[in-house]
Amino acid sequence: MAKTYVVTSGKGGVGKTTISATLGAALAAKGDKVCLIDADIGLKNLDLTLGLENRVVHTILDVVNGKVTALEALVRHKQMKNLFLLAASQIATKEMLSPDDMRRIVAELYPKFDFIIVDSPAGIERGFRNAVAAADHALVVTTPELPAITDADRVIGLLENAGMAEDDIRLIINRFKPNMVKRGDMLTKDDIQENLAIELVGIIPDSEDVIVATNTGNPITLNGNQEHMIAHVFSNIALRLKGEMISIDKDLIYGGSRGFREFFKRIFGRN
Repeated sequence: MAKTYVVTSGKGGVGKTTISATLGAALAAKGDKVCLIDADIGLKNLDLTLGLENRVVHTILDVVNGKVTALEALVRHKQMKNLFLLAASQIATKEMLSPDDMRRIVAELYPKFDFIIVDSPAGIERGFRNAVAAADHALVVTTPELPAITDADRVIGLLENAGMAEDDIRLIINRFKPNMVKRGDMLTKDDIQENLAIELVGIIPDSEDVIVATNTGNPITLNGNQEHMIAHVFSNIALRLKGEMISIDKDLIYGGSRGFREFFKRIFGRN
């Protein structure tokens, strides 16, 4: 039976789709059977990120309309045979999919996979509600910037209000820049985790190589650079999701900037 995760943030542009694809590939590389669901109806970027755009025959909308089953609509990854995608439709709107539709789709896939990862669209409206409807767990993605963190805080509240337990909501910090942290120009991981108050499951350093991998449709965990630092980070996140106790890389933990921290606390109103 699958563990079902929604990858969300509230704010666009923080790297949700890249993280969904790369984490899915990392889990598949460890032998898990993984299904990625693109819930970003109308935009559909997950197939591009995986390099599968030319192999998509059916989309999630075809499943909703009864043309095919969810299993029939899946696209198998060309390199990783235990990694599958249910693609979104670019000629549809979020209103064409409902939370009940998503629950039915996940219920069909649930017995066949170890992990189901739902890539949520940006924002907190209909698309967000669709994406979280069938998820048992959430990965909230933020970057170390105040607008992204405040949006992440709001999303955490919405997930809890929807009935998701706090222990099932975990944090990924993306595009972390250690040099800026050392200078006191960027929030530390402790600053962010303290104020969002959920478990930190991974810190992904900023890297041009991730951009290259995304643009070529070849996640960094699959493109022959498995020894790349970023590939190791995703491997560790995958292991944590599988229940292993892997500590966050000590090299990414730095002392904070007192002034930045005090400003951050004023914004959130927390001590």
